[in-house]
Amino acid sequence: MGQETLSDPPTHAELVEDLRALRRPGLAGLRSLPLPALRAAAVACSLSAGPDDAPAGVEALLRQAARRLGDQDALGRAAARTYGLVPGYRGATAFDRRKAAAEVYRVSTETFRKRQETQVFDQLAEAVLALCRDHGRRSAPAEAPPAAGPPPRKAPEAQRDDAAPPFTVETTVADAPVPFVLHVSPVDLLRNVDIIVSSENVYLEMSKTFWPTLSGALRRACALRNASGEIVDDVLVRELSAWVRRFGRPGLPVRPGTVAATSSGAMSEQGVRRIYHAAVAVPLAEREGYEVAPGDIARAVRESFALARAERAAFDPPLSSICFPLMGAGRGGVSAGTSASWIGWAVHEELTRDPSWTVHLVVRNRATAESIAELDPAA
Repeated sequence: MGQETLSDPPTHAELVEDLRALRRPGLAGLRSLPLPALRAAAVACSLSAGPDDAPAGVEALLRQAARRLGDQDALGRAAARTYGLVPGYRGATAFDRRKAAAEVYRVSTETFRKRQETQVFDQLAEAVLALCRDHGRRSAPAEAPPAAGPPPRKAPEAQRDDAAPPFTVETTVADAPVPFVLHVSPVDLLRNVDIIVSSENVYLEMSKTFWPTLSGALRRACALRNASGEIVDDVLVRELSAWVRRFGRPGLPVRPGTVAATSSGAMSEQGVRRIYHAAVAVPLAEREGYEVAPGDIARAVRESFALARAERAAFDPPLSSICFPLMGAGRGGVSAGTSASWIGWAVHEELTRDPSWTVHLVVRNRATAESIAELDPAA
């Protein structure tokens, strides 16, 4: 057999299609199904050299991807059961594997099929793509030394907004008549802000640590690590899972706009004292992605302030500052201007009643900041 080659890496949609096709047969179908995207990914990760060992390569790929989602995370455990990667389920029927996966979330098999199973496909595909990227970085050849003579001239590159150094200004945003301390910065660089609000889905499931989202960045920044940099306490996920269990919502959505509080883990060393998790993103029923209603953004702002007022006296000194992201402006499909406007007016309403709070807003790059606020060119 000749070696399989990969002209282009598989897309997320192609991987999801293969994962859906493999759900019913499970590992027993690895040789009988074509699964072009999964086979290509196995080759890209050097887990398979050709068609004859493709089944073993795809199985190894799925095991690594499920572990990447997390052995202690519901998604990781559900993914392993969906495909029979756990002892006792390799030859189980599709129904028994789906039932075992549904039990992770404590929901019926039908509810799991309609809701969480779609997340399993989506996130497992993301984990496979991350494995491909990681392997590509490790195996990339070193840059050849320059040839003798003058170096070739390079075309100038456009400067990325998020490559600029972080900066902070005080300004109003959108059309709301209230001043914000606006940070153009990665969220994990914030310091001396009592409360940082994170935008989450209505299942209160944080992004994976390798995702380039605000939720993923906060999860990484707040985790406790050992001397070698390995995570030994995934603080936010642990405490958020405890909150979900305490209120009887494992595997079930909360009302959009609900806010749950956790500690700040390692970010306490930066003067951050609380992380508030605002559930605003509702998974779409018919396709991948999320929907965020602007009214739920305003409700999350109000609930954040209500929770902050309830907690403020328990801290010394009392809580006095809170920072919001542009909720819904990522995968939620809400424009930056719309998100800023709803946040701004909800904050204005809260400060009218209690002006003692200092309110911050954090955005990732200057282009976003300029779309919602008037900036000094020198900033």
